[in-house]
Amino acid sequence: MLRRRLFTFVAVLALATLGCRAAEQAAITEDEPTPTVEISQDLLPGDYDLTVTNGDDSRQVIVHLPPDYNGETELPLIIVLHGGGGRASQIQRASRMDAAADEYGFIAVYPNGSGPLEEALFTWNTGHCCGYALEHEVDDVAFLTVLIDSMLGHFAVDLERVFVTGISNGGMMSYRAAADLSQRIAGIAPVAGTIGGSPPDSDTSYVIPQPSQPVAVIAFHGLNDQHVLYDGGVGPDSVEPGRFDVSVADSIGFWVAANGCAPDPEVETLAEDNIIIERYQGCAAPVVLVTIVDGGHAWPGGAGRLLGDAPTQDISASEMMLQFFLGLGD
Repeated sequence: MLRRRLFTFVAVLALATLGCRAAEQAAITEDEPTPTVEISQDLLPGDYDLTVTNGDDSRQVIVHLPPDYNGETELPLIIVLHGGGGRASQIQRASRMDAAADEYGFIAVYPNGSGPLEEALFTWNTGHCCGYALEHEVDDVAFLTVLIDSMLGHFAVDLERVFVTGISNGGMMSYRAAADLSQRIAGIAPVAGTIGGSPPDSDTSYVIPQPSQPVAVIAFHGLNDQHVLYDGGVGPDSVEPGRFDVSVADSIGFWVAANGCAPDPEVETLAEDNIIIERYQGCAAPVVLVTIVDGGHAWPGGAGRLLGDAPTQDISASEMMLQFFLGLGD
């Protein structure tokens, strides 16, 4: 598949190749003024490779434009964050988000985190996790801010409908982004994430700050997750042995309080009680928890990975979260 040509964001445009797909890479910078450009109406549906730069921090980003994209009608944006040690192309495949974005009319964006290598082992700094990004105090909130601004400035994106999702370390980052950028992000959908905890071998703890305004939340978590434990604590299969994570109950409780919801949710079960959906009422922005009873550390409805937990196919997290986001404001 050919990654199609992008219009120029800055003076220098470099040709790049990803696998069998060629693409134009556009460098978007925060420190240097970006030339004023009109939204291109010539972009065809498909995938585009970008380089997004925040100061000295340059990262690869995959942008997927759905069939509905015409450069005129503003579409909602979903930013999809890979897990710890992952990369953009991996979560694009594992989440099966492209198909859901095509069906529901979303622009999907898959950025890389940061890491010691150019093509792999990327992480996000969530405050208590993970790896290179945490150790080097990478400002991923600033990077996501530049990414959102870049997408709003150069694609037909609805600024009122910017959403973030991710799995594991990426799910944690979506929680942090919502708290720090609540004025920019309308909703999040963490998968196997948490709002905080303590790094390995550390007495310090971190919990995301209070958001300045309500943010819609739909969270997905497997009851049998052994990496990020449903009930909190130190996950026996965590890639960071000794890291302590806040429980799902406390993570959801944080947003129930922040969004002013009533404490007792309405409960629905699906798939012979394997899927439990808790919807909180009276919220300034809705809060929903989806528990997969037999689920592990995986993206519901997604593609499995070698040596990883098998994802349930009882639901599609990608489809469910996009339906949830489209329903906001109804």
